[in-house]
Amino acid sequence: MLSVRRVSEDICSRIYESAQRIDSITFLPSSGFHLKWKIQTRIANEKYLRTHKEVEWLISGFFREIFLKRPDNILEFAADYFTDPRLPNKIHIQLIKDKKAA
Repeated sequence: MLSVRRVSEDICSRIYESAQRIDSITFLPSSGFHLKWKIQTRIANEKYLRTHKEVEWLISGFFREIFLKRPDNILEFAADYFTDPRLPNKIHIQLIKDKKAA
């Protein structure tokens, strides 16, 4: 079973790699440079999120818990949530349920 730290490091490294692979056409000088960059970045992010459902489950689970528990210290709550040793198993179970539903 992957540790939460390993999962988050893997997610961060994949996001970084995706950002490095932005199409070279994005960097052509033009009046729409920033718009092209934003569009390319959004497309790359969307593709990444569609292929990595675990990110969706991590984020939605985190927000669900925040709204249910309404902690006073969100940073402390986030640290506890993402370092919970049961979190990888919860995500794995959600991924299995998601595949069965599909």
